[in-house]
Formats: sequence, structure tokens, C-alpha cells
Amino acid sequence: MRISKLILVIVIFMTLATQAQDFGKAGTFEAAEKNFLLNGKPFLVRAGEIHFPRIPREYWEHRIQMCKAMGMNTICIYLFWNFHEQKPDQFDFTGLKDVAEFVRLIQKNGMYCIVRPGPYACAEWDMGGLPWWLLKKNDLQVRTLNDSYFMERSIKYLKQVGKQLAPYQIQNGGNIIMVQVENEYGVFGNDAVYMAKVRDAVRASGFDKAQLFRCDWSSNFFKYDVDGVYTALNFGAGSNIDKQFEKYKQVYPKAPLMCSEYWTGWFDYWGRAHETRSISSFIGSLKDMLDRKISFSLYMAHGGTSFGQWGGANAPPFGAMVASYDYNAPINEAGQPTDKFYAVRDLMKNYLNPGEIIPEPPANYSLISIPKITFSESASLFDNLPKANQSEDIKSMEYFDQGWGRILYRTKLPEIKTEFQLKITDLHDWALIYINGKLIGNLDRRKDENTIKIPAVKQGDVLDILVEAMGRVNYGKTIIDRKGITEKVEMLVGSNATNLKNWEIFNFPVDYDFQKKMKFKKEKANGPAWYRANFNLNEVGDTYIDMSGWGKGMVWINGYNIGRYWKIGPQQTLFMPGCWLKKGKNEIIILDLETPTTTQTAGVIVPVLDKIVIDESLLHRKKGEMLDLSAETVSNKGTLSSGQGWKEVIFNKELEGQYFCFEALDSQNPKDQSSSMAELELIGTDGLSINRSKWKIVYADSEEISVGNYSAEKIFDQQESTFWSTAWTVSKTPHPHQLVVNMDEKVKIKGFRYLPRTDKSTNGNVKSYRFYIKSNPFFIKK
Repeated sequence: MRISKLILVIVIFMTLATQAQDFGKAGTFEAAEKNFLLNGKPFLVRAGEIHFPRIPREYWEHRIQMCKAMGMNTICIYLFWNFHEQKPDQFDFTGLKDVAEFVRLIQKNGMYCIVRPGPYACAEWDMGGLPWWLLKKNDLQVRTLNDSYFMERSIKYLKQVGKQLAPYQIQNGGNIIMVQVENEYGVFGNDAVYMAKVRDAVRASGFDKAQLFRCDWSSNFFKYDVDGVYTALNFGAGSNIDKQFEKYKQVYPKAPLMCSEYWTGWFDYWGRAHETRSISSFIGSLKDMLDRKISFSLYMAHGGTSFGQWGGANAPPFGAMVASYDYNAPINEAGQPTDKFYAVRDLMKNYLNPGEIIPEPPANYSLISIPKITFSESASLFDNLPKANQSEDIKSMEYFDQGWGRILYRTKLPEIKTEFQLKITDLHDWALIYINGKLIGNLDRRKDENTIKIPAVKQGDVLDILVEAMGRVNYGKTIIDRKGITEKVEMLVGSNATNLKNWEIFNFPVDYDFQKKMKFKKEKANGPAWYRANFNLNEVGDTYIDMSGWGKGMVWINGYNIGRYWKIGPQQTLFMPGCWLKKGKNEIIILDLETPTTTQTAGVIVPVLDKIVIDESLLHRKKGEMLDLSAETVSNKGTLSSGQGWKEVIFNKELEGQYFCFEALDSQNPKDQSSSMAELELIGTDGLSINRSKWKIVYADSEEISVGNYSAEKIFDQQESTFWSTAWTVSKTPHPHQLVVNMDEKVKIKGFRYLPRTDKSTNGNVKSYRFYIKSNPFFIKK
């Protein structure tokens, strides 16, 4: 027994010694026939994705070691262009931005690295990683050759990335085995020439040795091809693996198989339920890939936190991401192992190479509670206005060289003796409206709100509109997302519209240096204000700052911007890394745009990520409403086939309209009274999908929002792994189920495409349907 144990120790030592020797001398990695080859031998990529900007630098190595302790042999990383070039030509790769050090730590821990430099990333990060200052170009286009400025800046950025990371390609003795070209471009376009240009720019930046790859979905990867670039697929927990790769094998019969983003969970929106993915569905599909020797990258292995202003948004419809990027990942936001972590670790033990072992997880960082902190100092926003900019016309935040934060628009009104409507076009993203300092109300882009009733005003009354930017859209065609008020503000009196002019504009950026200059007083504030307090610690550790008694705003501790908060949830706490705290005196500043219910906070050891204030206004059916189709003419009816994948229906004749209704009459399972749908596209007369960026749900007879995000707008959110479902926890309703959509313009169509839910469940999959389209709204009984 002692001899066998000694032999085992020697084998393990020799394996680790050989691996250590491999890291430091030139090697090879390539996508060959049916396999990836590492130094000429078959290699299964077992990657975990983590984002260094979402992790304090002090914790980088810990998170890498956690991934290795889960059984991973590779770390996958994004770079975010806007993180490294926050002003044109001012590149920063130091401190938290030192990506080369992060890659060196990966290599130090005996792991390989996959680099995803962009220029576009997505990742629920502000503008998908593209810099906000690009938006100062009025006619900007992105992810296309049609804008030479965008291409010029992209190439310049990639060259800087190459300077940092090209020396670490495996062929140079480093650990970088693959480099991605762009990201999920098939969702955005199919311009192979553009993708070839990005490929050439990546190579020219110094990545001329590493294996290049692109990633797309099983539903769109075939829309274009890029010579010399390997293609991987992305899909989520619970997917049918054979179905995902079915078409891929036809297009690339000799290629190795890889899921470059296997979604372990999902991200959270403000005002929507916390997202989770079950361990069983996640592990089930992961085991299926391992059994088939399919390489993978867990997205995310550890999500971390979108500190400061970095959280992005999706549209349509507009929804902003919370600060936590916990993602329901195997390693939680604070870097601790979850049940999902141990499930992966236990599974991976069955698929190791000869002599390979999985190390024990590193010790967790300690969690501490912080007693109640009471704020006795405040600084009113209206008493601390910065120097104003003057503008005849309304302008967006970017025009005033402001990237993130809040912006106040002020003008004087003419006399209006009656109540009138104030209309804002377009509001990005959330606003408080004041007359002479008195709050009238707020408008919310999430709800498509753009008008508010204003009481009669006198000549010279002051209108203030305080706008908060909640994260730029990071996905799809609406990524050109300027902040503030982007077009105009009008007074609507009867049929008359008056465009307001002559604005004073005050900018409130997110930098700590700006916040600390406020004139704090020991008095209670009314309305938007900063609050400041000091607190003492005898020991430091990670904690979660409890924001449940506050309204909406942002928090700075010891100069670190730890993120946005909003009382509507689901996130009610903000992660505060212990490495940013100090023994002794610490400072906290909170900017609250509303009036908090308490001016106290505390540090707790358990995060609150799932406490939502359910807003019935986000439902697409008000109490008592009923869609009446009795007088309508059916445009098309039929039966959809069972099984996964897109279903296409072509009508007998072209149809036209602005409003359509999809009515599900039954499900594939006759006992199933629910309906569900992942995506719905209308087919134009040219055979292409109709633009869905301005679609709005007018009516949905039933939606499940209590235990997850299964609301009706999921049918056009361009995310195939999310879906609309009728309610199953409360108020279950039988067939038929209806969705009504306003497309914002009249279109001609010749059919539609329906995508059932893409996980392994078939609950709600539609069988028989009726489809209506018309130019006028449908009748909804109140």
C-alpha cells in the first residue's frame, strides 16, 4: 500500500513537472481534424470564463485557482475596449487594467488562456465594450466597414492589445492558445468581408501565431464564414447537445466541436426576478458534452461584479443590468464555491487525463458584518450644481464630453394657464421632473414612458429634468445608445406642440473626485442628495452593503465606486471587497436620487439578489382587460411541427399591417395548458426578418414573472435561451393564449418564424395557432 501511494505521488509530481516545463518553451495549438491538438496531441479544452475587470486585482489569483479546483485547464477572458481607452488615445493597462499580469497569473497556475479582445464584446458590459466617445460622431456606425472612423479606432485599439498579450502566445512560450475574432456577429450581421477585416487586424496586432476562432449560435453560425478562423457555438444550460451541433456537423464535418460559451446561469435586470439555472439541467448538458469529447468554456465560471458604471443594458425592450454579475455561476460573486461548483468538480473527476488531479480549492476570503452606519451629513444636488453649459437645443450627455452618470436639463417656461403634457424624445433612461424645485413625477424608459402631465405654469417658471443613465445597450442593433435626452422636449397643449429651447445643462459624472467636492452639511436633505459617513473597522473582510432602505443611485467607499442600486430589486445589496476596506477609518458616500426611507446602512454577510418589488405596470395586461377577437379576420392559421428548432410558415399571400396578434390554441402535449415561445420573427417580402427594434408588446394574456423572467417581450429580445411563458405559479389560464405586438410602422410580410424554447423541456410548445395582422389597434375590453 505504501509503495503504491509512493508511485502515485511520483506520477503526479512528474505530470506537474512536465506541465511546468511545457509552460515556458514554445508550443503549438491548432484546430485539426476532429480534435484540438496541443503540441501535436489531442486536447479537450475545459475552460472557465472570468473577467478581470469584474474582480479586484488582489483576488485575481484566487479566482483562477478556484477555476482550476473545479477541474478547468483553461481560463477564457474578455477585454473591454472602453475599459482600457476611456479617452481617445489614452490607453491604460495598469493596475486593475493590467491584463498581461492576469495572463501571467493564469500561466503561473498551470492553465492555458483564451483571449477575446473584441473590439465588440457584449458581456452585459456598457456598450458591449465599445467606448462611449465614439458616440460623439453623429453618424456613427459600428461593427461595419461602412464607418471608416469605427474601423480606424478598432484597429488602433487591437494593436495596443497585441502589444500587451501577443508575447504570451503559446508559440512564444506563453499560455494563450486561442484568440477570438469579434463576438457573436451572426446575431448582428452576416458581412464576411467585415469579419475578414477584423481577422486581419487581429493578426496584424501580433496574434499571427495563435489559433483564431469566432463564436455564434447554432441558428446563425452558417450565415457567413471567415477563412482561417475556427467556428465555435454558444448555448446554455439544459440544451440538447446533439441538436445544437446537428447543422454544424453538416457544415464543418471535420472540425472539432466546442461550445465557447456554455451559459451556467443568466444575468439580472433591474425590476425583474433573479435568474437561476438548475444544477440538474446545467450538469446534464455538460456531461453530454464530456461524453462526446466536446470542448467547452463555462460562461460564467465566476461572474464577479460590474462595479461603478460598467453594467450594460439590452433592447428591445430596454432593460438595464444590475451591478451584481453573480450569474448564478458555480463560483459566486464573492468567489466562494456553490453547490453548482461542487457538482462540476465531482463530474470532472470522471473525465481527467491519466495522471491528472484536481487540486483542492483555495481558502475562502473571510466575510464580515459591519454594524449600522448612520449618515449625519448630506449635500443637496440642487445646492451643489456645477458650472452650467449653455445650449439652445437639447443635447445628449456625450455632446458635453460626459460618459456616464446623471445630467440635469433646465429651462424657463412660457405661461400655460391649463394642465398640459410634457413630452421627452428620447429619454435615456430615467428622469425626475421638477417645476420650481417641486417634484412632479418620474419617467422610465423601461416602461416606454415619454410624457407626463404638468399643472398650469407662469411665465418664467423653471423646468428641471434630472436624467440618470442606466447603462448603454450592449447587444443588437440598438447599441447606438446615447444618454440623457437625445432629441427634444415639447410642451403639448391640445393639438399644439412647442419645442423648448435655451437650456442650461449640468453634468454629474461618476468619478469619485467629483463626489468628494460636494458641500456636505449636518442637516437632513430633501430630494436628490449625497450622503456621507465614516465608519471604523477592527478587521477587514468581504461584505455586502445593505441598500434596501435607499431609493436609486450609486455608492462610493474609500474612493471605489462599487456600483448602482435601486430599491425595485432584485439586487438589494452591493458587494464590497475586503481588500478595498481599511482597518480604522473608512468613508462611504451615497448619491440617492430619491428620498431614502432610512439614512442608515450596514454590511451583511449574505447577499440579497432576489428580493424584487414586483411592478404590475411591467405586465402587459392590466386587471380586467380582455382581448376581443370576435370581429377580427384570421390572416393565417395552421399547425406547427413538434421538436426543437425554428419553424417557418409562409402565407398564401402577402399581408400588411402595423399590429399583429399571435394566438396559441393548444400545445404539443394535449394535457399542457401553457404556452411558451423563445423568439418570433416576421418575414418581409424580401425574405429577410423584419426589424424588431421598435416592437412593443400591447397585450399578453398571461406572463410568468414571479419566479423568473418569462415576460412577453422575450419573443423579440434576440436571446434564444430566454422565452415567454404563461404563468404557472399563480393565475394559471387555459388556452387560447394571445400576444399582441405594435411594430411602430406598417410592414408587408409573407410569413413568420417561430422558435420554441431551446432547453430540454417542451412545456408550452405551440401546436395550433391563429395569426392576425391589421393596420389599426386590436380591441381590448377594459
